[in-house]
Amino acid sequence: MKRKSLSMLAAAGLSAALVLSGCGRASDSSSGGSGEITMWTHSAGNPGELAVYQQIISDFNASQSKYKIVQQNFPQGSYNEAITSAAAARKLPCLLDMDGPVMPNWAWAGYLQPLGLPDDLIGSLLPTTVGRYKDTVYSAGYWDAALSILARKSVLAKNNIRIPTVDEPWTLDEFDAAVATLKSSYRTPLDLGAADKGEWWSYAYSPMLQSTGGDLIDRGTMKSADGALNGPDAVKFFTWFQQAFRNGWADNAGPVGNQRFIDDKVALSYTGVWNAKDALQSVGDDLLILPPVDFGKGPKIGGGSWQWGISAGCKNADGARAYLKFSFQDKYLTAFADSQVVIPATAAAAKASKYFGDAAALRQFAVLSQKFALARPATPGYPVISSTFEKAAKDIMSGAEVKSTLDTAVKAIDTDISSQNGYGF
Repeated sequence: MKRKSLSMLAAAGLSAALVLSGCGRASDSSSGGSGEITMWTHSAGNPGELAVYQQIISDFNASQSKYKIVQQNFPQGSYNEAITSAAAARKLPCLLDMDGPVMPNWAWAGYLQPLGLPDDLIGSLLPTTVGRYKDTVYSAGYWDAALSILARKSVLAKNNIRIPTVDEPWTLDEFDAAVATLKSSYRTPLDLGAADKGEWWSYAYSPMLQSTGGDLIDRGTMKSADGALNGPDAVKFFTWFQQAFRNGWADNAGPVGNQRFIDDKVALSYTGVWNAKDALQSVGDDLLILPPVDFGKGPKIGGGSWQWGISAGCKNADGARAYLKFSFQDKYLTAFADSQVVIPATAAAAKASKYFGDAAALRQFAVLSQKFALARPATPGYPVISSTFEKAAKDIMSGAEVKSTLDTAVKAIDTDISSQNGYGF
């Protein structure tokens, strides 16, 4: 899916998760006549993505006579409402897509059944395209996204700044020195994407936190954020984050996206693969797709995007599984990648892609995803974690005291976890 704003897509899913978590745990999936399997997507208004779905469905329906996939598409803005209404009425479709980090909440709420696809298929996918809750696979996706720092070779060369590589990324000291140097040529040398909102904040900035040694939650227990989100490493990262804005290295002036880099108003742009095609068309061979900065504990970027699951009450679960297994053919994954400029979930599909093949212009994004991507915490409490993180990070960006702001965030997250009896952990 080509995304103008990550937050626009994820907000619907996160809001849905919060509503679903308060619902009952039984559901009857809607379906038509015998053999009909209802499938819902959030893809209305995205003709490229819909064309691939329509091809898969047409091919699957023609390949056998036992099942028939019936697709219904919703605009992104109303998908949340459709899902929550169907959940309340116990009429969820058999097949439904969801943003990856939301899945554990839906599984915990009883709205999903284990995916049940073959182990060899699941094993062929990028780890961040497979959704697990408590070691059980509930969802899988055709593609993932990745983040990078975009730059111009000519700008770095002019300023005698080393071009970082996957094997030797910038250290934080190097990055700080580079941005400070570029400040002499650019009023704001770095676009961190801080004009965006919603899920972008956790997706984009929690990997930096994790690279420093902190995290959104203690992933060993999933029962508390204490020590992870407010420990010394977290304080260190957020002190740097606040200083980046205080120094005038970055701002939150907007616009959302990568336009300031395209217009050469910033030298470095922390952005996603969904903006890479436009950057490539504008900057051409001068474009650099750089790895993330190593804040001290190894480079990290966010991973985990839209995935497919089967509702718990699906009356044709075998057919739904047969369809999903059919849909994960490499040719379809490549079609999604080349239509939407997203990273295919299998190595074979990536190899065949015009954007992500071995010698393709955007291949580096696939490499970054394979080496550095980290999924967000697989806990039903993630929606609260994400919204709490966003508020704390924005407050710190605006000048709030770092440690006390993080302590407040930890208290909010831990209170939610306690109120839900640990979300099953």
